Amino acid sequence: MTEQDFIPKPYSKTIEKGSMTWESPSNIALVKYWGKKESQIPANPSVSFTLNDCKTTTTLSFSKKKSEDAFSFDVYLDGEKKDGFKPKIETFFKRIEQYVPFVKGYHFKIETSNTFPHSSGIASSASGMSALALCLTSIERGLTGDVDDKYFTQKASFLARLGSGSACRSLEGDLVVWGQHHEIKESSDLFGVKYPFEVHEKFKNYQDTILLVDKGEKQVSSTVGHNLMHNHPFAQERFKQAHINLSALIKVFKEGDLDEFINLVESEALTLHAMMMTSMPYFILMKPNTLEIINKIWVFRQETGSKICFTLDAGANVHVLYPQRECEQVGEFIKNELVAHCQNGQYICDQIGFGAKEIV
Repeated sequence: MTEQDFIPKPYSKTIEKGSMTWESPSNIALVKYWGKKESQIPANPSVSFTLNDCKTTTTLSFSKKKSEDAFSFDVYLDGEKKDGFKPKIETFFKRIEQYVPFVKGYHFKIETSNTFPHSSGIASSASGMSALALCLTSIERGLTGDVDDKYFTQKASFLARLGSGSACRSLEGDLVVWGQHHEIKESSDLFGVKYPFEVHEKFKNYQDTILLVDKGEKQVSSTVGHNLMHNHPFAQERFKQAHINLSALIKVFKEGDLDEFINLVESEALTLHAMMMTSMPYFILMKPNTLEIINKIWVFRQETGSKICFTLDAGANVHVLYPQRECEQVGEFIKNELVAHCQNGQYICDQIGFGAKEIV
């Protein structure tokens, strides 16, 4: 597939008005994507767990306009108008216009809500942009007639990527790969694909408890962070490492080797932060409480033999990953030892999910 494959032929139908509603989850990368080329193309492949409960529901209402000279839309979060979101949506519409040319022909009302608290420190761009992309792709399906389900998902993922890179990994589950990798035949830089290989029972219903260490605004935006990789002295080695680690995870997922899973996932998380600490300008995104949590996880694992581990996004919050069979033991450890390091004691219990759903 190339970008040209997502430019539609002239639409055969017309729709005056309507609405679409989709819910789409967030995801957490195991092999991290950090660094991108033009048009939101990743510098290295990544693979993520799709989450189940941390999700965005978006209703996109649309009505035909008389002129097509400009984008026209309003954005609401939890029923409250949010003009501050408009610049990001405008940028998104500009990027996708050639692939969904109807966007200038309608006025849109974008109504969105998250299951996780706004400004909780959980990134909503993946779930929010994927939900919006799915709504737009649904409108286009109405303008073109029948669309193959596989193409529909690929195009929605392709559009979501142009809003937020990681958003392209939120449409399916439970594992999604984004970025070309030589061992994954259908992998693409343009959209996410469902992980195609065998996954051991040990990884079914895997748990993710998200510890909200810092709910403030990001110290550095994802866009700025990715751009810092352009002249980074260690960038090329990091990109090679991501390919190697994804290859290693293929074997790990097949064999159910949780010890090697822990090694790879924690190493990836710390490497992401190491790249930020060694860029110019440099940033330390972890907080003292992030390190306290990591050290307590290491001690707990050593003392109990638990298969608990952590991963991090580009911030201070900690995703605590563990098999479903350890829910009771790890749950008690989190409540007794780790919650004290969360801002206002807040955390979110989640688990692997299976992607987006249309709400009819």
